[in-house]
Amino acid sequence: MLKEYTLDNIYKGKLELGDDLLTKLTEIVQEKEITTGKVTALGAVKEAVVSFYDQNKQKYGAKNLAQPLEIINLIGNISLKDGEPIIHAHIALGDEDGMLYGGHLEEGTIVFACEFIIEEYQGEPFRRGLDQETGLPLWVK
Repeated sequence: MLKEYTLDNIYKGKLELGDDLLTKLTEIVQEKEITTGKVTALGAVKEAVVSFYDQNKQKYGAKNLAQPLEIINLIGNISLKDGEPIIHAHIALGDEDGMLYGGHLEEGTIVFACEFIIEEYQGEPFRRGLDQETGLPLWVK
């Protein structure tokens, strides 16, 4: 599956201390009615929740990281799931010793400081549906 898109809008912003990272970014995407795009971010969090998909059990397991961490990178896509815009993002986080943690960004990741960029694409919305083989909600045609 290959589809072509053009860049429609670019939004940049800063989240507030104490915001839930995923919740706030999702609220912005939903308020702007963005159905197709990309989100990136840098900054730091007071604590984080990330998850990892167990391919054998076909389910996510969450890990709480109850410490201050730098956002080394956050990248995600914006698509429609059950008719609602969602963000599917992965995050890499670093601690003061240079140890890295990463996985799927989950609610409960609390912002210390965060600058983000959202790119909105023009074209057919990215849509998610259940992929029977993997058990994941992946893009469908």
